[in-house]
Amino acid sequence: MAHISIIGAGHMGQAISAVATRGDNTVELLGKSDTDKPVIGDIVVLAVPYPAVDQVLGQRAGQLDNKIIVDITNPLNFETFDSLAVPADSSAAAEIAAKLPNSRVLKAFNTTFAGTLAEGNVGPLTTAVLIAGDDADAKTTLAGVITAAGLKAIDVGSLKRAREMEALGFLQISLAANEKVSWTGGFGIVN
Repeated sequence: MAHISIIGAGHMGQAISAVATRGDNTVELLGKSDTDKPVIGDIVVLAVPYPAVDQVLGQRAGQLDNKIIVDITNPLNFETFDSLAVPADSSAAAEIAAKLPNSRVLKAFNTTFAGTLAEGNVGPLTTAVLIAGDDADAKTTLAGVITAAGLKAIDVGSLKRAREMEALGFLQISLAANEKVSWTGGFGIVN
């Protein structure tokens, strides 16, 4: 059983909290008014919009050391909604990892919508959560949280794969925003 701190109490934060508690993990959900509460989880999920990440990291300086940090952001250009806001050879997860050298940063949950996490399926398929990261033990720990909730966890490789995951997340958001797919739908994986 893991202790998980989720920074961000929006739809995704609540859905990830539900997933974690289904697996009998302890969850601490921290909203905007909880900046004075310390982060105590071994796993910390950054469930905030990408533009808020730097502020969260600044507020939580030192509290994130030696923890598994899960970046769920899709770094959209929020002015145009037409591109990613990170360099083409990088990712939000890579930028976060560079700012948190004493943490084990993973990318996960950004290719699923809150509804498919909460329901546990995408149409007839079990919801699959993709995980990228450079620390095998951290990925195994997070995968255990996900699979204990009845979802699939797929290790997609090193943290550099976060760029492709962010592109996939961006595509899914673009399709939903343009009403090509439902916000309760998404991509499914059959293996």
